[in-house]
Amino acid sequence: MKITREWATPLTAGAFLLVATTGLLMFFELDSGLNKEAHEWLSWALLAGVGLHVASNVTAFKRHLAGRRGQALVGVFAVVLALSFIPLEEEEGEKPFMAPVRALAGTPITTLAQVANTTPDEVIQRLQKAGLKPTAATQSVSDLAGKDPGDQMRALNAALGAAL
Repeated sequence: MKITREWATPLTAGAFLLVATTGLLMFFELDSGLNKEAHEWLSWALLAGVGLHVASNVTAFKRHLAGRRGQALVGVFAVVLALSFIPLEEEEGEKPFMAPVRALAGTPITTLAQVANTTPDEVIQRLQKAGLKPTAATQSVSDLAGKDPGDQMRALNAALGAAL
């Protein structure tokens, strides 16, 4: 079977679109449903597509790597890859902005109202418009939205949106 660009290129492009989109969603803590699983498992399709694309363009690939620019670019990414294994001092797998999100999500609606410079009733109305069902001003966003950081951020945006 001959490897051709006619299907290796679209496979690579489609897999890249999926992995890039789900990666961005995960970075901004906006992933939902099967985004994370699709990103992890279907990244294999990207690897296969890239491998097939390189195999179908081996002459051009060698030409790109023969020059200093190609070597430098690949070298930079190899160094970045090596550096990515250095552990950071933040919580495992947590983005630095998540600590304040968790703190705000755990505060009662009355406190969120103070932050938003409005009334607890207004914050309750905003949360209801966002599809949540607050029953008391003592509830928190994490009580209403659950533990998912993306859901909490969307609820906080609804509660504080007019204040931002």
